[in-house]
Amino acid sequence: MIHTNRNKLEAAVRPWWVPSVGRNKKERSNFSVCTMKQSYMQLARVFSDDDAQINKKLPKELLLRIFSYLDVVSLCRCAQVSKAWNVLALDGSNWQRIDLFDFQTDVEGPVIENISRRCGGFLRKLSLRGCQSIADGSMKTLAQLCSNVEDLNLNGCKKITDSTCQSLSRHCPKLQRLDLGSCSAISDLSLKALADGCPSLTHINISWCDHITENGAEALAHGCPKLKSFISKGCLQINDKAVSCLARHCRNLEVMNLHGCSNIQDEAVQQLAENCPRLHYLCLSGCSHLTDASLIVLAQQCHMLSTIEVAGCSQFTDAGFQALARSCRLLEKMDLEECVLITDATLIHLAMGCPRLEKLSLSHCELITDEGIRHLGTSPCAAENLTVLELDNCPLITDASLEHLISCHNLQRIELYDCQLITRAGIRRLRNHLPNIKVHAYFAPVTPPPTAGGSRQRYCRCCVIL
Repeated sequence: MIHTNRNKLEAAVRPWWVPSVGRNKKERSNFSVCTMKQSYMQLARVFSDDDAQINKKLPKELLLRIFSYLDVVSLCRCAQVSKAWNVLALDGSNWQRIDLFDFQTDVEGPVIENISRRCGGFLRKLSLRGCQSIADGSMKTLAQLCSNVEDLNLNGCKKITDSTCQSLSRHCPKLQRLDLGSCSAISDLSLKALADGCPSLTHINISWCDHITENGAEALAHGCPKLKSFISKGCLQINDKAVSCLARHCRNLEVMNLHGCSNIQDEAVQQLAENCPRLHYLCLSGCSHLTDASLIVLAQQCHMLSTIEVAGCSQFTDAGFQALARSCRLLEKMDLEECVLITDATLIHLAMGCPRLEKLSLSHCELITDEGIRHLGTSPCAAENLTVLELDNCPLITDASLEHLISCHNLQRIELYDCQLITRAGIRRLRNHLPNIKVHAYFAPVTPPPTAGGSRQRYCRCCVIL
């Protein structure tokens, strides 16, 4: 299937009169000239400009509009039908948004260069996610020929270096969204180049770019004040100074993902809360130095929060989440996994203060009991909105909790791994009331009773061998 897709993609950048022959020399040598001529004669009879009814009845403008609704594969197929359709299908106006993820294992530099020449200034959005063969040379051609590109996804393009971002800086001033996730060769030079040449940048992802430091983040903050989304998962060198600078200069920030930025402390969150009141998504998972002070300042300043992820923030307590529940009534998704100090009191406050809550993770919150689940499950918000509840490794949860969740009519999934007091009978009763729910649980196999009879010690086969 991948080879077929590659052939279609190559056809899209090949002149219509060049035959679509085999991919290797053996296949090309076996492709007879006679067969080629016969194929073209048949196509000419059926789809020639003069004879084809569709070409007679519909003006080219309307055909072009029809083609504009097709995806990449369909356009490639149409381009191989006839000369007229080749021209229409490969018109740059049809290639404003291209996603080559399905071709990721086959897309190489020449394909990108040919597509760049075809699209030119029409190209607005391009996804090369996972195309690991793409390098700086083809990206330079793209930047030069497609200067109007606004949205570029290079996630997982591991050969990309700072040279690509420098080319984008010089030629693509309209760039608004850029995904550089897992482009491990990227450094501060890239962010400095983007700050100089791409002032309209609103969304950037630099996750797992290990070489980026506070210097690159500060340059980006000064050069791109319109920034709305900053994602830096796993960037260990992003610290308080970097986040504070982003907060002060990019006051329109709405999305901030600092997952795994383990050097972040309360000071950075305070700056973020005080300067970015529009913040609605915040991920602080793995930032284990944070305390309740961060939650309290978020509650005071960021009333538009709808998603907060704080997995592994082991110093957070009921007091911080109580403040959050009282002030952030738009919360819909909360990940509290491994917030090991919280108790049922947190669930009581969430049940009363967060009427829109849809997804809640309490995995490894070992102090949660049936009483907390009772308050959550019987609250009006859970009955109407709760769809996902994760309770993995909550050892105090019993079948009574499942009884309390029966009234949550929209509950679609519940996680119960290693909840040792949950039984199959309890899950069956829950499914009787919520037949469409997905229950993920694990029950260890029952240990067989010792064999009666002799007193000789038994060994497993492995032990015998040892």
